[in-house]
Amino acid sequence: MSEADVSDVDASERDVPVIEFRAVALTYPGPPPVTALKPCELTVGKGEFITVVGPSGSGKSTFLNVAGLLDAPTGGTYLLDGIDTAALRDAERTALRGRRIGFVFQAFHLLPHRSATENVMLSMVYSAVPRAERRARARTALERVGLGHRAEALPGRLSGGERQRVAIARALAGRPSLLLCDEPTGNLDSDNAGSVLDLLGELHASGMTILVITHDAEVARRGGRTVTIRDGVLSEPA
Repeated sequence: MSEADVSDVDASERDVPVIEFRAVALTYPGPPPVTALKPCELTVGKGEFITVVGPSGSGKSTFLNVAGLLDAPTGGTYLLDGIDTAALRDAERTALRGRRIGFVFQAFHLLPHRSATENVMLSMVYSAVPRAERRARARTALERVGLGHRAEALPGRLSGGERQRVAIARALAGRPSLLLCDEPTGNLDSDNAGSVLDLLGELHASGMTILVITHDAEVARRGGRTVTIRDGVLSEPA
């Protein structure tokens, strides 16, 4: 499959899961080899809100890296929007990740001397989006997360909750089919955490597919489904 083929696939027009794991596993080479993710099955449909919970060292980061196309599984098949990711070259995987996945991390990763708008625009620098459109998309994304009035503010002038909203806007600007969040409230106080969770709930209600990695039971309860990972084994309650 060429990069053009990856770009031309419109998953929104097909009734396929956003994520489909078929016996997906990841073993890091040794010696000795370490199996970080044991063969697992997972299907995430379009518009679902899934939370993934587990203790430290359980395999959550490995799961995130595989789901986010940062690491390739060493076993099984991973379909993203119906696309077999194992069939892609590195450049094609990068293109698919850029088009289909928006990332939100515990650390906001905002450039301190760039405005909120400029930080959101930076997520599209390596895409084919023209500069003028990048700015328009950035402003639209900031409006969507309730920060249109803070579009020109520097990160140092924003609260923790506002900075995470900028990070979410940055993830949304590329119009992904999946929002992948890693401990998105981990650096926030309870009030700001609540506002960010409310925003994720609003995005889910609008049709966004969201997957949140967390160790926080309160965050986990916000999801429509919760899966657990422990010792590299992914499971769902019966």
